Amino acid sequence: MRWAVAATGDGGARLCPLGPDGRPAGPVVREPSLVDAVRSRPEAERWVWRSTAGIYGPLLAAGVRVERCYDVEAAEALLIGHEEGQSGQPRSLAAAWARLHGRPVPPDPPPRAAETQPSLFAPGPVPLPPGTDEFTALLEVYAGQVARTERTAHPDRMRLLLASESAGMLVAAEMSRTGIPWRADVHRAVLDELLGERIPGGLEPRRMAELADEVSRAFGPGVRVRPDLPQDIIRAFARAGIALSSTRKWELQAVDHPAVAPLLAYKSLYRLHTAHGWAWLQQWVHDGRFRPEYLPGGTVSGRWTTNGGGALQIPKVIRRAVRADPGWRLVVADADQMEPRVLAAVSRDRGLMEVAGSGADLYADLAARAFAGDRDRAKLALLGAIYGQTSGDALKHLADLRRRYPAAVAYVDEAARAGEEGRLVRTWMGRTCPPASMAPPDEAGLPQDEEPPGGAGGASAARARGRFTRNFVVQGSAADWALLVLAALRHALSRAGLRAELVFFQHDEVIVHCPAEEAATVAEAIATAAATAGRIAFGPTPVRFPFTTAVVECYGDAK
Repeated sequence: MRWAVAATGDGGARLCPLGPDGRPAGPVVREPSLVDAVRSRPEAERWVWRSTAGIYGPLLAAGVRVERCYDVEAAEALLIGHEEGQSGQPRSLAAAWARLHGRPVPPDPPPRAAETQPSLFAPGPVPLPPGTDEFTALLEVYAGQVARTERTAHPDRMRLLLASESAGMLVAAEMSRTGIPWRADVHRAVLDELLGERIPGGLEPRRMAELADEVSRAFGPGVRVRPDLPQDIIRAFARAGIALSSTRKWELQAVDHPAVAPLLAYKSLYRLHTAHGWAWLQQWVHDGRFRPEYLPGGTVSGRWTTNGGGALQIPKVIRRAVRADPGWRLVVADADQMEPRVLAAVSRDRGLMEVAGSGADLYADLAARAFAGDRDRAKLALLGAIYGQTSGDALKHLADLRRRYPAAVAYVDEAARAGEEGRLVRTWMGRTCPPASMAPPDEAGLPQDEEPPGGAGGASAARARGRFTRNFVVQGSAADWALLVLAALRHALSRAGLRAELVFFQHDEVIVHCPAEEAATVAEAIATAAATAGRIAFGPTPVRFPFTTAVVECYGDAK
């Protein structure tokens, strides 16, 4: 049975059991302790609450782990996007209640700045109108969401999406509390090795200062160029007769000039110094742990983000500092060719499903069947179909792919057409893209500085949206599948009574920190969770979702 619960502000709680229609199935009771109220009801199959971020923290602090929940505010974000194509609209309980009653919808609070201890600075919930009881509002909104879910095109899939998004909220809260094991001394040693000694007074580290001098000397005697200022660099190259539109890596690499090599080296160290340097280490790493605040569904495709800390963009050199505790190991698992496998599953293309079910290297198997054994051609064709890279060689390879796997290519082609025409597209489970009135975000996974030419920036707005929606139906479905992997893995680790702890997740990678003797069991649990997630998300298909798994003491040794 499901139970609704709301904190009362004085450490207590109000709660009641719920029926299948989402309405109360028993009396509303008040308990003096939220923690005791939840702990004393093991029969609760799922807890329904306002938001995981607002209620799960005190439970975790008291050692109470919740198996399942339904996050009303996370559900509202998905449902309002699905019903009205209004992704990004206010999602708070107050906003949901206002929509239900035809009242003006209050805005969500603006994103707050990242803090060292986020829980101490988190804004309070959006207030309900005066005289409106929070628990009554929770019950009304939840019952309304149950009814709205049943009206969607695929209610079973939408229920699964809401459940998995809520499971992701639990995982995120637990990972933030546990933290990633981090050796500050190793991190400092890496910084000293790459940047040189730290200069007092906020000046650039020694190695960056040396590279900046090299850049200036390359433009001639007496010239002073600030390599951290793009316009300074562009003007310096213009004086040398070289026209640049930006200082992105791909554009600089095409230039034959002695300033290019030290400039690229400077830019690399600059990113390290500003994003993961000494100041970052002091702010984010405490007691041997890095504890970012994860934001599930932080992007429109469902991929996660973090509120500060850059946990999802840890440079390879800094991964040396991620070390397991003595006697423990890191089980690092990467999903192999995740998005092409998802495309096979959602498109129901029989030929591509067969390829995606045959071996560990999908591109090699695809090459053997359709591209005369040329793995690079096969990869370029399949990724070109997913990301809309349809010029040059990619266009020819895509034509080959279309002949052999028409249903798969038609699936993304139709999504692109829908985007160009201003229509909405959805993931397999029902996550909906933003409306045409919103500029399509760039979620291709490339840092802006590294993005190659030919992207959406030079295309028309309609074509840019088509490229986005083409990828959205695959990338978003992959993000939905990954949530189910997390939920299944979390459940398996708990059910087995392991000491293992989930400590890191990004869209195609998960890290579990565990005693050395549990590593093999954890690796098997990850593989099982991936297969289970594929079956639950996409039904019975031949598609396999393998992970490449490494058991290491240091994250830097995993790749």
